[in-house]
Amino acid sequence: MAEMLPPHPDFLWRNPEPKSSYDVVIVGGGGHGLATAYYLASRYGITDVAVLEKGWLAGGNMARNTAIIRSNYLWDESAAIYEKSLKLWEELPAELDYDFLFSQRGVLNLAHTLQDVRDSRRRVNANYLNGVDAEFLDPEQVKEICPIINIDDDIRYPVMGATYQPRAGIAKHDHVAWALARRCDEMGVDIIQNCEVTGFVKDGDRVTGVETSSGLIHTETVGMAAAGRSSQVAEMAGIRLPIQSHPLQALVSELFEPVHPTVVMSNHVHVYVSQAHKGELVMGAGVDSYNGFGQRGGFHVIEDQMAAAVELFPLFARAHLIRTWGGIVDTTPDASPIISPTEVTGLYVNCGWGTGGFKGTPASGLTFAHTIATGQPHPLNAPFVLERFETGHLIDEHGAAAVAH
Repeated sequence: MAEMLPPHPDFLWRNPEPKSSYDVVIVGGGGHGLATAYYLASRYGITDVAVLEKGWLAGGNMARNTAIIRSNYLWDESAAIYEKSLKLWEELPAELDYDFLFSQRGVLNLAHTLQDVRDSRRRVNANYLNGVDAEFLDPEQVKEICPIINIDDDIRYPVMGATYQPRAGIAKHDHVAWALARRCDEMGVDIIQNCEVTGFVKDGDRVTGVETSSGLIHTETVGMAAAGRSSQVAEMAGIRLPIQSHPLQALVSELFEPVHPTVVMSNHVHVYVSQAHKGELVMGAGVDSYNGFGQRGGFHVIEDQMAAAVELFPLFARAHLIRTWGGIVDTTPDASPIISPTEVTGLYVNCGWGTGGFKGTPASGLTFAHTIATGQPHPLNAPFVLERFETGHLIDEHGAAAVAH
């Protein structure tokens, strides 16, 4: 295989003016919007597509996440779509001919109580049945994989074991966006930045166009992939989605030599830690409890997150915090995504991924593209349609998937 391109965004895609009409318009130029456009073009031959981004490409949640990738979910439906996503992650660097630093360094989900241990073993058994790589480790085995972790039994949150998925890991999120954007552009997709959707044009119950800050664009097919802003965008079309938006924050330390070889998560104390390729320690927490669209969180969440992290990793007490940020996560009542047609003909929605959006990027794009191209759900996203909130066929991943990410 030819040498992959170095990760640099300059001139990888055009910046065209929007045309007056397109076969398909994708609202949202983040990972899910770009992946949808990529699979529409590469799998279904639909290239008359515009990806509209109100700011700069992938500058929303795609730029504000902690880039963790895993598939060890409890329920069959969740495990299926995230495992498909992980398999696509394993193929995409070669398929896109771009090195986005996908590192399969494994993910540990810690257990701190007897109930955590029971839940963890249950999830590992469910993973076995679904063909997902997983195992339960005792504290000494956890220490072998992550030598810097504290497994003493006299701390507030003693490590009583952990689930481990060896194929899980991290990737460089902005490089993923650049790789997808370059391929989309090569296939004729228009990526239009600084173009905010301000309304929808409808003929009865059918969409016929989108109003934007750059003018009216005619289309009979719209895919919404606006993440935390999905409820606001949907309201413009007269649709009320069953989602709530919360701030979710993360932070990074100064640069260090490699000290943290894997990804460690704790659902019990809501902290997760990895070390970026450049050397920063990247830490995240659970969502702030209030609803809002602010891209920063409360200090008390950082304080609790840091206290737990320093107890689990005493070495981190010597690190200096450099930067914090926040994203906007859209959460559904069952903590599972929505990939679905809507009551407005020609309008499709992809939202509700909560804190798991980045890891789901490839499968999200693949299944959403299938739904848009055919008008029917893909087998992987058929359980995630809007109707489940009326029928009661929920996929309740609250707490089952272990930690915010």
